[in-house]
Amino acid sequence: MAWKEFRCGKRKKEDVQFFERNLADNLFELHSALKNKTYHHGTYSSFYINDPKLRNIQKAEVVDRILHHAIYRILYPIFDRTFCFDSYSCRLGKGTHRAVKRLDSFIRKISKNYSTECFALKCDVKKFFASVDHEILMEMIERKIKDRNVLWLLEEILASFPLDSPAARIERERERERERERELLPAAKATV
Repeated sequence: MAWKEFRCGKRKKEDVQFFERNLADNLFELHSALKNKTYHHGTYSSFYINDPKLRNIQKAEVVDRILHHAIYRILYPIFDRTFCFDSYSCRLGKGTHRAVKRLDSFIRKISKNYSTECFALKCDVKKFFASVDHEILMEMIERKIKDRNVLWLLEEILASFPLDSPAARIERERERERERERELLPAAKATV
């Protein structure tokens, strides 16, 4: 099931095709590694996308992404009910269109059908996964998940993320440079 969900929209990707050539063997190898606790999360490839701003993406290997899908299928129902109702990203039955409808209903209510001004705050946690404290995150997970095998696997996955890799340091330096440029831009415009 995790494989079918994962490959949706990715069948033309070279790494997915390569994995699929030996699908049964690759999945049995993953199963064996999990069963024997010899699984180690692979490396990440780093690239940039514009969405609409420039974002650094850390992409796990195919086998690891399939495992991520399997874990998600099991953990989602446990954690989803603890999330804020008005959290719409990556949630079943939610999504962008429902978020926009909900926002519109709030705007209509607060603005008295658009007759008065209202304000909204749009915000995002900058580089959340790269900055979240993994110890605190694991403590929160342990309150809900008691299975030691699942906890071992989640710790393995969290530990795999390159928080302080050379690529992460370069990315932090690029971000600092972009912030300095943004700070200098208004001053440069004022002197012109």
